[in-house]
Amino acid sequence: MLDIERLREDFPILHQRVNGHRLVYLDSAATTQKPRAVIDALVNYYETSNANIHRGIHTLAQRATEQYEGTRAKVARFIGASNPEDVVFTRNTTESINLVAHSWGDRFIGEGDEIVISQMEHHSNIVPWQLLAARAGAAVRFASLTPDGHLDVDSLRALIGPRTKLVSLMHMSNVLGTINPVAEFAEMAHRAGALFLLDAAQSVPHLPFDVRATGADFVAFSAHKMLGPTGVGVLWAREGLLEEMDPFMGGGDMIATVREEASTWAEVPHKFEAGTPNIADVIALGAAIEYLEALGMDEVRRHEVALTAYAMDTLERIPGLAIHGPRDPEGRGGVVSFEVPGVHPHDMATIADGHGVAIRAGHHCAQLLMRQLRVPATSRASFSVYNGEDDIAPLVEAIEHARKVFA
Repeated sequence: MLDIERLREDFPILHQRVNGHRLVYLDSAATTQKPRAVIDALVNYYETSNANIHRGIHTLAQRATEQYEGTRAKVARFIGASNPEDVVFTRNTTESINLVAHSWGDRFIGEGDEIVISQMEHHSNIVPWQLLAARAGAAVRFASLTPDGHLDVDSLRALIGPRTKLVSLMHMSNVLGTINPVAEFAEMAHRAGALFLLDAAQSVPHLPFDVRATGADFVAFSAHKMLGPTGVGVLWAREGLLEEMDPFMGGGDMIATVREEASTWAEVPHKFEAGTPNIADVIALGAAIEYLEALGMDEVRRHEVALTAYAMDTLERIPGLAIHGPRDPEGRGGVVSFEVPGVHPHDMATIADGHGVAIRAGHHCAQLLMRQLRVPATSRASFSVYNGEDDIAPLVEAIEHARKVFA
């Protein structure tokens, strides 16, 4: 198992007190904290290698380019992709999905076509498809959920048909923790002749991941949820798809030639990375990947399953407290959304902060799911490698305090 005390030494932000208490950070589904190795990679780039990439022949430009492209190779290795050229850097998962909606969707989705998603999706995997459907005259169809927080497979199967051009689903729910059997869903899509996009923002950071095993045609995720910096996302596409797609943005570095009458595009993936990219943070993502690889993703997953089981067992002893999502910790991620009777989630988060405990409160960019749960919001504790069982007791203390205040 992971040595949590030793790991915490790697995270400078955890070495502080909040409102007189040890900081207990339980909001990693929103964004993870950064180890010293990632912070040092950012500083090192600006101190030793700051230059624009792909264009210069001087030493700094070559060094920066090698480090930037080196991260592309690390990403491919981390997710089991055979080709680094199939990896595109974006700003975040949201931009990755929007890129597909515009560059692939605007070309291949037409009037009468259908896009199938689910009621558990994050807004970033709903709104881009609604906008595309409005542009194209297409329709978005929503698969329903089971009472225990799983995607209803029969509902999904019934929706996928001859008009379906794309199925786009999340791998792991940021609210329920549900881990979807995405290879099965990808097969359903492919049998109907549709493509399958996987929102892996919550799964890539927390479990062993292999794009080939998912069956996905597109995979989107973010650096900041996997111990890396903000402002960097990843889009992986099955070999050949990027060549078929139109550019997302036009400008420098994404062109081969520019003439008065027309322009031609650079080879992929550069065709989709117009302008000066977020060089420093991409390089720092490489440091985050190396950190996770050193821990071992099998170990990361084992740790989070054990911690989630402990947290759920402990929280369920609190009278009246309700936990949303699957009951089996093996079938869910390190996310525990809960309700405390008589306590609004925003009040719960405020009281928790007074105990030095950072949790999330709100609809978690999943308003459709909140309606299915028949709640306006939930409180959410979410874990990463730096959390341990000793983080659960302060959360329980905060909940008991809230129950007394609102009794």
